[in-house]
Amino acid sequence: MENVPEEKMKRGLKNRHMQMIALGGAIGTGLFYGSASTIQLAGPAIALSYFIGGTIIFFIMRMLGEMAVDNPVSGSFSFYAKSYWHEFIGFLSGWNYWFNYVVVSMAELTAVGIYMNYWYPDIPQWVSALACLIIITLINLINVRMYGEFEFFTAIIKVVAIIGMIIFGTYLIFTQMGAFPDCFANLWQHGGFMPNGIWGLALSLVIVMFSFGGIELIGITAGEADNPNKTIPKAINQVIWRVLIFYIGTLVVLMTLYPWNEVGLEASPFVQIFSNIGIPAAANLLNIVVLTAALSVYNSAIYSNSRMLYGLAKQGDAPKIFTRLAKNGVPYIGIFVSSGITLIVVALNYFIPGKVFMYLISIAVAAVVVSWVIITITHLKFRKLKIRENQVEQLHFKSIGYPYINYLCLAFLIMIVLLMTQIEDMQLAVGILPIWIGCLWIGYKIRKNK
Repeated sequence: MENVPEEKMKRGLKNRHMQMIALGGAIGTGLFYGSASTIQLAGPAIALSYFIGGTIIFFIMRMLGEMAVDNPVSGSFSFYAKSYWHEFIGFLSGWNYWFNYVVVSMAELTAVGIYMNYWYPDIPQWVSALACLIIITLINLINVRMYGEFEFFTAIIKVVAIIGMIIFGTYLIFTQMGAFPDCFANLWQHGGFMPNGIWGLALSLVIVMFSFGGIELIGITAGEADNPNKTIPKAINQVIWRVLIFYIGTLVVLMTLYPWNEVGLEASPFVQIFSNIGIPAAANLLNIVVLTAALSVYNSAIYSNSRMLYGLAKQGDAPKIFTRLAKNGVPYIGIFVSSGITLIVVALNYFIPGKVFMYLISIAVAAVVVSWVIITITHLKFRKLKIRENQVEQLHFKSIGYPYINYLCLAFLIMIVLLMTQIEDMQLAVGILPIWIGCLWIGYKIRKNK
């Protein structure tokens, strides 16, 4: 397959940007707020859930990385799906990913309102969400370097805070404040390490997978990376173990410090636990961090959505207006549209505050599973093409365990969808999924018949 260079987009993202974009996308509301739901399902075994989910995502990222290094383009896996599988799958992949990140950005805006209410309970959630939307939209309109710098520094704040929390939490555990060594009993005392059994662990994987949604942003940024042959492999290989350490390390510390069955859903469990053990200063600091995390992921969402619309338009799968670039190389029409649609959640938070977050997570999980399935199957077809053309040895960044790992990942993703049917708040998303795919099929046929 002949490489298609991206000539108009500005290549301004360096390795440090790529690293933090991936970390920023994957360390957000899913960890800082959504982990409360997984704690209720899995108990202390939540750490095992993140290890399992993270391993599967690493395999999928290596598949995407193999294709992205071979052919680095903006809106990458939509292009790959169209090139190596079928035109409709490319159309489906691009629009589904765009829709997924619209929903993710809505979830992040909702979380902003929840975090602000920790300090200012009288401020309506929709007001905080609107302020976040305006600020991040303006940042994305400046240039891709500004986006990269904002994401770099907000991700740095998250990473430093998580490392600091692990160190501080470990200090508390091994001092009198943590009642060492009795505090370790919190890992097994309240119903056992896996209080709800294998079933609870399995159900927790659904929300865990939402937490990892966003890490595939590395593939989306391929068209704007300075040196994709080096930056993409390095970013994928380094980011996954860092994410696993951050998730598993923080949750083991939290589950040791505080009984899992006393963690509620009214705030970030990070903030709640440090507040309840009598350290309000740490709780306030952490609330700043989780607020920054939500802003960071919303920033990534607006970025990825505008680039996906640009890629779709270049392929003829979206209106040509989305190919328009400002003088600074930014796809401003895509930014305005992607940001504008998230105004819906501002209205939702006005009419039904407190009920939006889990509904959004369920829809986002369904959509991101579709994206991961497409990446996995597209990679199977990509590799078969390379085998036929005797070009496998020319691949610079090969995936792991082809084709067996591909089949393992597909089985896991099918299991996630089946498990969603067993969670009441997520059943609606599973029902909407075939309707959504059907709507995209109709849209594709209309485009083809023009």
